[in-house]
Amino acid sequence: MKIINSGEFDAYWRNQKSQSSDDAQTEKTVKEIIAAVQKEGDAAVRRYASMYDKSSPEKLEVSFCETEHAICALRESNPELVSALLLSAQHLKRFSEKQKEHFVNFEYEMEKGLITGQRIIPVQRAAVYIPAGRFPLFSSVLMCMIPAFCAGVKEVLLSSPPSKDGLPDKNILAAAAIAAEVCRIENNTLQIFSIGGAQAIAALALGTQSVPRADIIAGPGNKYVAAAKRVLFGKTGIDFIAGPSDVLIISDGGGEKAADIIAADMLAQAEHDPDARARALVSDSQFVDLIVCAVQRRLKTLATGKTARASLDNGGLIIVYKNKEEAAMIANIIAPEHLQLHTSDDDSWIPLLFNYGSLFIGALSAEVLGDYSAGVNHTLPTETSARFTGGLSIRNFLKTVTTLRCAPAEGFEKARSAAEIIGQAEGLHAHALSAASRKL
Repeated sequence: MKIINSGEFDAYWRNQKSQSSDDAQTEKTVKEIIAAVQKEGDAAVRRYASMYDKSSPEKLEVSFCETEHAICALRESNPELVSALLLSAQHLKRFSEKQKEHFVNFEYEMEKGLITGQRIIPVQRAAVYIPAGRFPLFSSVLMCMIPAFCAGVKEVLLSSPPSKDGLPDKNILAAAAIAAEVCRIENNTLQIFSIGGAQAIAALALGTQSVPRADIIAGPGNKYVAAAKRVLFGKTGIDFIAGPSDVLIISDGGGEKAADIIAADMLAQAEHDPDARARALVSDSQFVDLIVCAVQRRLKTLATGKTARASLDNGGLIIVYKNKEEAAMIANIIAPEHLQLHTSDDDSWIPLLFNYGSLFIGALSAEVLGDYSAGVNHTLPTETSARFTGGLSIRNFLKTVTTLRCAPAEGFEKARSAAEIIGQAEGLHAHALSAASRKL
């Protein structure tokens, strides 16, 4: 883990190698997969499954009853996990419904006879992709599906790689059952497919004999999934391109307990994979020593310590800052996926911070609560994309469209005349004539 003073940050940041989840060879492979799926449909999907997945099921769609079998089995084997997932799902639903209250239809009379408006319309068919690599992310099922259901999407497609039995991971199926149950969704609203990787994204974006074409695709994935989403954007909507996960913790010091909490949170991020980035901004170099000691102590017994250590060696970072304004400036440049405030006056920091995927205010507000159970979404922008977008929410599944209603009145005539003048000036004479034909 690297430790620097704030004065060294600019040089450090400029020299950082991009952690882009895509490269030329990855994109070449992905484009070949997309072209094959577009041409051959299901046959190409099965062929790539035999190459890259644990099995290649003959039937790509999974019966909804498999989710019921999965949740029943999980209730028997791990009832505590079912209760935890139910709590998470209920919180996500409540938060999503609260968000939706702020997306409203309206009409507004700009001037007499000129009435503008807004309508909020859910997409008709949304797809959710859930990976199943080293850690099948069944919590992401809830994070992606529940906002879609709460937005009012009529058809939700869930795709995840097949296991050896030809079905997605059983916990992923159980989570889908919980999402449907909590949102009171009929089984004809949800279709599940046992397809993984770039071929899944291609099938969902383009449609095949078995897979309907989705209006938007959301959810995490590896570099091939990310590249496929990037290439197919425009053919379908996407949430965003996800890269390695990261956290930035801002602290103004403390004792051993405070250092241990920060160490715990950095390791929670670092254990994702060697490319994950755990960073901290602290005001005291002596406090840095306490954090480093706590990290080393926890690594000795951490089951995922090998991965976490690799992550910290690759990109772990502690920056010692001089003052609040300097720390906020650095935080806004880093634009972290997760930003945690462990300070004596958290609220005074908030107005200074504007680039982050999700903000966790106070030492009790662990980022892992956002990952799993608090109700906010864990599908968040990475690799500084928090500069221009927020995390996944019902907003991703809604379209804000505008309306115009006109009536014969002074305001209409003023707007009509202005349109005629502008059209004529731009050389678009048919535009001008269209406006002229409506002269009162």
